[in-house]
Amino acid sequence: MANKKIMILVIAFNAQETIRDVLERISSKMWGKASEILVIDDASPPPDKTFEIALNYKNTYKLNKLSIKKNYKNHGYGGNQKLGFNYALRKGYDIVAVLHGDGQYPGENLMQLVKPLESDNFKMVFGSRIRGDALMGGMPIWKYFGNRFLTFVENILLGLSLSEYHSGFRAYSCEALRAVNLNLTDDGFVFDTDIIIQ
Repeated sequence: MANKKIMILVIAFNAQETIRDVLERISSKMWGKASEILVIDDASPPPDKTFEIALNYKNTYKLNKLSIKKNYKNHGYGGNQKLGFNYALRKGYDIVAVLHGDGQYPGENLMQLVKPLESDNFKMVFGSRIRGDALMGGMPIWKYFGNRFLTFVENILLGLSLSEYHSGFRAYSCEALRAVNLNLTDDGFVFDTDIIIQ
């Protein structure tokens, strides 16, 4: 098993209050392992300073692995991920893991997320809030039951047995991303489900 080139994609929109914490929650071990950590601010409108705060973090700590980009127009939740995935494919990365700039997913668990992909036995790994204690973790009860119902229906329709379809805490092998037609995926929040369906 050769060393894999790993990119962490941090998608951000109006994340000035959380982006610094998101970057700090990435473990030093993951910072050492990753080839690049890319933050893409999806055209957060003024007075939001997500881009400036992330850039300041990079410059303050002299983090050469940290790249900061800002879209000039909003591409949407899925559209921003597509930009990041296409970037990873162009740069020849082997694995790309996704973190949200709002801090809802645990950056400290990235090592666990990418580890199965390093073996070549897996192509996609999803973090599941349902496998843990989602309600204790702060998920509202209405969202929990909605998530469980939708997952039940989606498992029936797709013939799968996933514990959750709607987690954005994911890692993909770039081999798997090349097999997906990203042009057919939604630019909005349906993007995550579109990837699974393909």
